[in-house]
Amino acid sequence: MLIGCHVSIAGGIDKAPERASSLGAEAMQIFTRSPRGGNAPEITDGLLESFQRNISEYKIRLTVVHTPYYINLASENNRIRYGSAKVIREELERASLLGARYVMTHLGSAGEMEKDAAIEKTIEMFRKSLDGYAGSAELLIENSAGAGKIIGDNFLEISRILKGVAHPKLTGTCLDTQHSFASGYDWRDTENTLGKIGEEIGLEKIKLIHANDSKTAFASKKDRHEHIGKGEIGLGAFEKIIAFAKEHDISMILETEHDAVKEDIALLKGIRHKK
Repeated sequence: MLIGCHVSIAGGIDKAPERASSLGAEAMQIFTRSPRGGNAPEITDGLLESFQRNISEYKIRLTVVHTPYYINLASENNRIRYGSAKVIREELERASLLGARYVMTHLGSAGEMEKDAAIEKTIEMFRKSLDGYAGSAELLIENSAGAGKIIGDNFLEISRILKGVAHPKLTGTCLDTQHSFASGYDWRDTENTLGKIGEEIGLEKIKLIHANDSKTAFASKKDRHEHIGKGEIGLGAFEKIIAFAKEHDISMILETEHDAVKEDIALLKGIRHKK
């Protein structure tokens, strides 16, 4: 079980490992392109060599990639829908080149579509993304906080999509603690919440955890991250979540603000090292 955080690739993707190490991270999450739009910068041979050298020098033991924010696999706009599928495939190929273990993605919104139809459209687009893919990086679905008609705000929907796509490289879910808390999974009752998730998707499908406390109340449907122990989920719940992650060797990535993410990493490490 490793602990890390999301870091910037400003100045080049090869700068990320040093940033992660300076915060005490053992693992890191990155974007490989602007999360808001535009073409992906080329990963040249020289850049790749520098990235891999820095991964080794700064002892980053796990790299994961987050897809851009604009992914929407059920959009009624063909350009957005097919473009989203294309970007997911590109990120899988880029992640494989970098040696990243996972690519995680949100799914988008049903919009004016009925939820069932939107889920089926999402399955169709994932199949297009993965058609012929033979890279090393695995694809994960990240659960969402549940605002509006967002897809994937519960693990029953994610399980349905995983089963519908049935591709060996779409392997499970990245569980975000804040998103799940906001969408109705109460981590203050950790045992029951893990039991519920186990029934809905199977605990073995949790491949990575985004460790974020919540600025907003339980079932708020709002995506608002807070530093660990400073929010509505609370430190006691995170002690139990970390115990679960440690038992099952599931790494944790923080997505809290960098004003105190170093302290968050140290806090989680301290809990992990307790017997």
